[in-house]
Amino acid sequence: MEQEKNQSIFAAWISLISNVLLTIIKVVVGLLFKSPVLIADGVHNAGDVIASAAALGSMRISSRPPDEDHPYGHGKAEVIGASVVATILLLAALYVGYHSAMALFEPMPEAHIVALIAAVVSLIWKLWLYVYTIGIGRRVNSKGLIATAQDHLADVYASGAAVIGIGLGLLGESLNMPMLAYADPIAGIIVAVLVLKLAADMARESIDILMEKAIGTEELEALESIVRGVEEVKRIDRIRAREHGQYIIIDLRVGVDGQMTIQQGHDVIRKIKKAILSTHPNVSEVMIHLNPWYPGAPEADKTEVSLSIDGSGTGTTKLED
Repeated sequence: MEQEKNQSIFAAWISLISNVLLTIIKVVVGLLFKSPVLIADGVHNAGDVIASAAALGSMRISSRPPDEDHPYGHGKAEVIGASVVATILLLAALYVGYHSAMALFEPMPEAHIVALIAAVVSLIWKLWLYVYTIGIGRRVNSKGLIATAQDHLADVYASGAAVIGIGLGLLGESLNMPMLAYADPIAGIIVAVLVLKLAADMARESIDILMEKAIGTEELEALESIVRGVEEVKRIDRIRAREHGQYIIIDLRVGVDGQMTIQQGHDVIRKIKKAILSTHPNVSEVMIHLNPWYPGAPEADKTEVSLSIDGSGTGTTKLED
């Protein structure tokens, strides 16, 4: 687990440094050779620097262990970081779209091969960063790193559009077709739309997690199947699970033989938890409530014994009327 966290942090640093370098390259080349789409892409990258810094900070916070004030850990820090990235992407998309649209009503500057080379370098660099960060992010289930990867993907779109726009501009000059020069700002508008959609999807996912939306039906059914596979479980009264950043928290109510002792019930809880964690390493905590079950009785008695076990494996016992 510690190695995975270190890999995530290292990937976030690579993303941050890369975004700083690419921002400088794009803005400088874009200004020198007056390429609207390259300047817009560079400004987008400047936002990425802030986004990468936010993702890195949130990942460092989320890696902290639970404490007295945050007994469930700091996993949602990455979700907050992802929402910051989504906001920056939204603003960048609006900026790119506006300035690209305005460029359509201005004289088109002469395209230059240096601007095309800068766009191609950015495209290849960002494509590699996306593949690198999304692989690690999905493997360790890091919301912050996945958000950073999605940000890189938006840059792939932007750089790809820049390559096409600048390339068509150069082609138009060589073929004496000045209308092709408008491909540069038109490509910028297309990029803006794609980035807007990406930002909306990221924001929706972050809000769902912050609002503690339940996990998907298929994953919940898989968890239910595991619980039913425990011999002592006679009935599942309730099963709920929600994402908490990098990990999942499960809340269970199950019926077991009402003649069990507290120790036997405690052992059943440990058995259920072990069965879940062995197949779902992304589950950090399983809270289990035991209801007494009797053959032929459709409902539990009014008095029930509640046993709970947290992520550390310690159990508590209480009587509820």
